[in-house]
Amino acid sequence: MRKIEDRAITIQVLERAFSLLDLLASHQEPVTLKAISEQSGLHPSTAHRILNDLAIGRYVDRPEPGSYRLGMRLLELGNLVKARLDVRDAALGPMRELHKLTHQPVNLSMRQGDEIVYVERTYSERSGMQVVRAIGGRAPLHLTSVGKLFLAQDDAPRVRAYAARTGLAGHTRNSITDLASLERELSRVTQYGTARDDEELELGVRCMAAGILDDQGKLVAGLSISAPADRLEESWLERLRATASQISSALGHRG
Repeated sequence: MRKIEDRAITIQVLERAFSLLDLLASHQEPVTLKAISEQSGLHPSTAHRILNDLAIGRYVDRPEPGSYRLGMRLLELGNLVKARLDVRDAALGPMRELHKLTHQPVNLSMRQGDEIVYVERTYSERSGMQVVRAIGGRAPLHLTSVGKLFLAQDDAPRVRAYAARTGLAGHTRNSITDLASLERELSRVTQYGTARDDEELELGVRCMAAGILDDQGKLVAGLSISAPADRLEESWLERLRATASQISSALGHRG
């Protein structure tokens, strides 16, 4: 019976410690013990004791007597977690679920210079579409849905520089090959937050893409659905958005 009581007390202390950390996180400036007690509902002596224990572990700092803020240990732990997060690992499960819904290839791509690189893909023979670009394959930014997401993040001078470097070479009759058309396309991407490839990279293949963001709100990858041109369904777009958002959350993004 004693062990059960001790465990209940330990859990209660942990719950209170977590609630105090959340309280401090909601304030940009140090918080006084009096304010902490009032906002947490804890007696000042109880809050003081828990905060002192957290300060010993550097989870809480005391910039001056009687006031508290989050400590550097939390930053250290957060950086460790961030370093261990892998976009591919975070994306693979959600990608498989999206593939089950669409039965079409779902691609994870990242930017490298003037190209996107396919880093993961879920697909099956049921899609009725031959996968031309294997994992590790590359494609120009302006010809792909994910590539357009990245170009839309660039300012106008960078987009012009990209156009000058690449010459906006096309692969099909639908490819965007002039700067004015590319700028209009990127404006639509910015407006809607998603991007399209309308048989611009390969004839007979259309794609839609949504961005994946990290904990700093930076675009780090793109998730896309590829399908035969006559099979791409607009109803997939919201699920694509939701899946990209799910992966972003796993990387620490709070949008």
